[in-house]
Amino acid sequence: MPSAGPSTATVSPEPGASRAGVRFRMPHALVMMLLIIVASVALTWVVPSGTYQRQAGGLVVPGTYHGVSKDYAGSLLHPAGGAAVVAYPASPLAIVSAVPRGMVQTAPLIFMILFIGGMFGVLEETGALGAGIERLLAMTRGNVYVLAPLLMLVLASGSTFLGLISEYLVVIPIVVVLAERLDLDALFATALVTIAAKIGYMTSVTNPLAVVVAQRIVGVPLFTGAGFRLITFVLYLAIGIAYLLRYVRRTTKGRRAEVTFSDARLSRRHVAILLVLLASILVMVYGAQQLHWKDNDLAAMYLFMGLAIAAVGGLGSRAAAQGFLKGMQTMVLAAVLVGLAAAVEVILKDGMILDSIIAFLTRMAQGKPPVVVAQMMVFIEMIIDVFIPSTSGKAAVTMPILGPIGQLSGLGGAITVQAFIFGNGLTNAITPTSGMLLAYLATGKVSYGEWARFVLPLLAILTVLSLLFISGAVLVGY
Repeated sequence: MPSAGPSTATVSPEPGASRAGVRFRMPHALVMMLLIIVASVALTWVVPSGTYQRQAGGLVVPGTYHGVSKDYAGSLLHPAGGAAVVAYPASPLAIVSAVPRGMVQTAPLIFMILFIGGMFGVLEETGALGAGIERLLAMTRGNVYVLAPLLMLVLASGSTFLGLISEYLVVIPIVVVLAERLDLDALFATALVTIAAKIGYMTSVTNPLAVVVAQRIVGVPLFTGAGFRLITFVLYLAIGIAYLLRYVRRTTKGRRAEVTFSDARLSRRHVAILLVLLASILVMVYGAQQLHWKDNDLAAMYLFMGLAIAAVGGLGSRAAAQGFLKGMQTMVLAAVLVGLAAAVEVILKDGMILDSIIAFLTRMAQGKPPVVVAQMMVFIEMIIDVFIPSTSGKAAVTMPILGPIGQLSGLGGAITVQAFIFGNGLTNAITPTSGMLLAYLATGKVSYGEWARFVLPLLAILTVLSLLFISGAVLVGY
């Protein structure tokens, strides 16, 4: 039976790339992120600098954008960025100096990712995960056409109703092991979790990180339009499930994997370990939703889970410590990619060009017919997502600006919120600056190029549907 631990977090070679170099081959994920950082530095030299005034909490004050003069000569003397009255393009040194700053900024998330790996390393040592997978296969008779839809429904529901996303990093290694037992590849396992989570976010029926924040900013009553979003959730998830199962049929050419599994019952110790794992996940969901736990709290919880699993599993201190360190090693790439993605935002903020990009994009939507404005707001959110992948951060910056634009165009606040939800979710499933997406891919051992080729057709379908949905919402006075 394949190892029950998390997959090694390296990036696999691009399928189909010839050794002779005839076909294009995506660079390693680290190289790709460094190239994006270099491009970000270059942007600070060519994009005019400017800024909005901000209220407490970082909310942008509409109509306050103003340009800031750029001191090109002082760039090397002020490598950390600009001031309120003058901006400095990013120094070439920022290509490397922004990386540790990005890692410091995202340190809680980085430690959470590493501790997830450590916890799974301990879980692997106990053998409980492998035994649990065997039992799951026995209960479903190894039918992927039953397992995949059920798992995607559960994961997508957690995202669309509760806003779960980083919590699903812990699920990917489990699904990778399951995929191996079903004779399916790592892309299937990663796609199962990622498609479900991202569809949950791009529909966001009651997602507090997207809906609640955005609606409060534009003054829309809480959870307005939940029925509309529920319709999109059901439809989009059905499409996502069909898309993944089509991939299964295509890659397996319709054959059913001959999976052998044991009908043996789980041992009492394995049951106890899996109950600890399940209870811990439920505690984390409650903590994130009700106690407002952040990444550092979740990181501590994963550390506790590793200790608890070791104790219940009867592991000796040496075996537990070695398993924890071995598991952390599998997540190093994912953790580093998160820091590199944060470095991009650090550079753009230091160069004071983020607000300039936002101001330019939002001006394009002004004075257009209502349906066009609604569609353009979706595209604006999709573009800004590349620069600000954070859902709550993007809401704080864009909602105060797009809200008045929508009102002047005769659109209600609910349309503006819906445009934000669609745009935020669509691009976040592909943008290379999303640290969480890169962490998903690295955890599942899937290269960015392989993921992009796989998911782009699905995103094209969902983008067209989103534009149709928001146009229809405008026409019916939503």
